[in-house]
Amino acid sequence: MTEHPTPATVTEPPMTASEIETVLYLLDRSRAQLAWKCAGLDAAALNRPLPPSRMTLGGLLKHLALVEERYTIDFTGEAPGPPLNVADHSDPDWAWRTAADDAPEALYALWSTAAEHSRTAMAAALARDGGLDQLAEFTTGEDGARPNLRRIAADLHDEYARHVGHADLLREALDGLVGQDPPTMPEKTW
Repeated sequence: MTEHPTPATVTEPPMTASEIETVLYLLDRSRAQLAWKCAGLDAAALNRPLPPSRMTLGGLLKHLALVEERYTIDFTGEAPGPPLNVADHSDPDWAWRTAADDAPEALYALWSTAAEHSRTAMAAALARDGGLDQLAEFTTGEDGARPNLRRIAADLHDEYARHVGHADLLREALDGLVGQDPPTMPEKTW
């Protein structure tokens, strides 16, 4: 089995947390859950689907790395660097299909690097005036619309919410691992 670093402890914010503290906690908690569900697996396990779906944990790691970098564009206006800058955006299955070609260590590193890049970009954006209300650096469509950072953070968390559920099912089918939070996360205080 390939070893993967245990996710950093994600500290639950106080019951009176600000909106930003809550959003950042929820994102980091979802990232920790994904890391836990994908941790310690070899290439065969990372590439094993749970039919009828063709989805795999390796595909989830690569897909969410691409998603993290995609949302980093919104915070910074800068395109992702290698290897995600070569993604074939005309092929919606690119990350899912090509993950099988990557070693577990490469998939873990790709995802964790992209998540850290996104986390850093979000923190820098939130340090500017305007908080979650400020508009993104990236414009969408021909009309030049710019979502606010709240919308971007909500969309990013929505991606994780869907895919952590998938990871739960895939991992349980692989080796019976169940649970909501990694053992390194503190108990809920409520």
